[in-house]
Amino acid sequence: MEQETESTRACKRCLLREMAEQEEYFHSLRDYINNMDPDLKAEEHLYEGRLAVCRECAMLLQGMCRSCGCYVELRAAVAKNTCPRGKWQDGRT
Repeated sequence: MEQETESTRACKRCLLREMAEQEEYFHSLRDYINNMDPDLKAEEHLYEGRLAVCRECAMLLQGMCRSCGCYVELRAAVAKNTCPRGKWQDGRT
C-alpha cells in the first residue's frame, strides 16, 4: 500500500488560497472576487473575519463548506451572504 506523502496530501482545513494544487482555480476565483461590483462586495476586514471563522469550522473541507457546498472564499466575498450555520457574527446572521 502506497503511503501518502506530505506534499500529496490534501489539506482538509485549508482555504483554496492555501492549497498549491488548486493554484490555477484559486487565481480564477480571486480574479472574479477582485472584479466584483464594489456595491456587492464585503469590505476587506469583514471578508477576512468571515474566512477566519470558516478556517476554525469543522465543516470546512478543502476550501468548501460541507453545509452548503460553496467555496467559502466566494461566499464570504459577497456582502449580503450569510454563513449557512449562522457562525458569522457581522450583523448578517
